[in-house]
Amino acid sequence: MTVATDAELRSALDHAAAVLGDRARREVPIGPLTTYRVGGKAALLLEADGVDDLRAAAAAVRGTPLPVLVVGRGSNLLVADRGFPGLVITLGAFATTIELPGPDAAVPLVRAGAGVLLPVLARQTAAAGLTGLEWAVGVPGSVGGAVRMNAGGHGSDIASCLVGVRVLDLATGEDKEVAADRLALRFRGSALADHHVVLSAEVRLAPGDRSRAEAEITEIVRWRRENQPGGQNAGSVFVNPIPFQLSAGQVIDELGLRGLRVGTAHVSEKHANFIQADEGGSADDVWALMREVRARVLAERGIALRSEIRLVGFPDTDGFQALSAERVP
Repeated sequence: MTVATDAELRSALDHAAAVLGDRARREVPIGPLTTYRVGGKAALLLEADGVDDLRAAAAAVRGTPLPVLVVGRGSNLLVADRGFPGLVITLGAFATTIELPGPDAAVPLVRAGAGVLLPVLARQTAAAGLTGLEWAVGVPGSVGGAVRMNAGGHGSDIASCLVGVRVLDLATGEDKEVAADRLALRFRGSALADHHVVLSAEVRLAPGDRSRAEAEITEIVRWRRENQPGGQNAGSVFVNPIPFQLSAGQVIDELGLRGLRVGTAHVSEKHANFIQADEGGSADDVWALMREVRARVLAERGIALRSEIRLVGFPDTDGFQALSAERVP
């Protein structure tokens, strides 16, 4: 793949800015868009208020080397302090609708906009007597991000109930429905690329007991509060080693790395597979600490941990982000 030169990127950025006009802003901090709340700036940011804005974005980037990054809740994302040299897209209120099935619906299908928060969807479907998304109350992401990364937790994931999605392809401008079996959903990944903008998703749930579903949600929330830290983080940092018996957090804990600090980032004292960022901290410090933890686990246990977090703008991430951890021969 040909890598664009700095001059080509600047030209593409100026072109996109001219096409988008007042719709977009330059040099906007990305940190506030993520749960880590650290990182650099977006060279150009579009806050899409509707599909027409996304079609304009497609026209702005089509045929250019300008990279695109779609940010939902930003709960599984770390952007380097150097920032993102392309177009960042966020979705507005138009993508936060939830369509529940009527009482006489033969199949309980739920349509949710890409901007709907998973905990909100979990609670609303449970309140409607629909089961299958209780696990999602503990995942602080959006529906769009959940589809892109096949988000999951507590023994389930979005692939278990996803029927299909509506996607706008920025590379072609095409707006279409895509069946779930065409998305190649896998552990924390899918076939969706950066130029695919998820607009909504349809899930198939099951009728069930409302009180039981809400009780399960309450228990998940209780467990997470007791066992996982709040603050500035993006959840579990490393994928659990497979097929080894210990989780990534247990391996890190066995090495006594709780509290380990690099600059403005530290391994959580509450859960060893969480890395916390200080207020006003540095994304590059988080990245440096991830590499330090990985190096120590590799040296002491022979396990090459992989990042569960999507890393944007950092050098040398090849081999760092993968589907699972592996033992080095």
